[in-house]
Amino acid sequence: MIYCTKCGTGLADGSRFCPNCGNAIAGGGAPPPVPPYQPPVAAATTLDYKIEGDNLQVARVYLKAGQELFAEAGKMLYKFPAVYWETRMSGNSVGEKIWGAVKRKLMGESLFFTYFRASQDSEVGFAGAYPGRIQAFNLAPGQQVMVQRDGFLFAQNTVQLDIAFTKRLGAGFFGGEGFILQRITGPGMAFIHAGGDFIEFDLRPGERLQVDTGCIVAFDASVQYDIEFVGGIKTAIFGGEGLFLATLTGPGKVIVQSMTLAKLRREIAPMGMAGGGDERSPLGAFTGIFSSED
Repeated sequence: MIYCTKCGTGLADGSRFCPNCGNAIAGGGAPPPVPPYQPPVAAATTLDYKIEGDNLQVARVYLKAGQELFAEAGKMLYKFPAVYWETRMSGNSVGEKIWGAVKRKLMGESLFFTYFRASQDSEVGFAGAYPGRIQAFNLAPGQQVMVQRDGFLFAQNTVQLDIAFTKRLGAGFFGGEGFILQRITGPGMAFIHAGGDFIEFDLRPGERLQVDTGCIVAFDASVQYDIEFVGGIKTAIFGGEGLFLATLTGPGKVIVQSMTLAKLRREIAPMGMAGGGDERSPLGAFTGIFSSED
């Protein structure tokens, strides 16, 4: 079969004119234009799981043969023998592996991820390192969610975990989350862990939410994150909530936690810790990068 050189319509052999556009055919037509190559988007297989418990939750994942997860080191609770596991650094080249390890350390995670792959239908369980809850995200291709530093628990191997820096200097110094956030990108299921109970908000465009610094668990990439001064000097000094509040502006979903690890440590310390709220100092915003709250 030949084709019209003008519109690409298929023509019968010996045709002198294109029946679609009327173009004269001389010496046969040309093959239809080939569209530019578009790499296929990886599709995430359905993940069967169940989250059990209250404030000491466990994620039970029922893997099908060939399914693979990657998790923060040390977060596996149990597994069956059919689930093969290995610890490795992500990346193709040595440079990518080293840079990936540096970014994970900045995010408050371990240098290595642990990968779990099922040779047949089997089960593996994960849990956080302190009392809290587990939140699951079913992310579409390209969908992103921003998560507090060291909040990642585990995800399907189609999910990408990367570092994200706060855009505003003030938010980095006083926002409670420091300069570092985690960016989780779909497609696939991803799970995070944080302290206490969770409260979810669906912010409308332009709607603002003020949150105690450090209590933000996660928010959609469409949400704007910043900080603001609490108000009067008396409130700042004696209000017990610190000097600043984190502000989130919609549209998008926001998840807030009722208890942070820093607050828990302060309450169980023998002599207590001075100061109110969960605010991090400017120096802590930098020094906290190289330490994990786990």
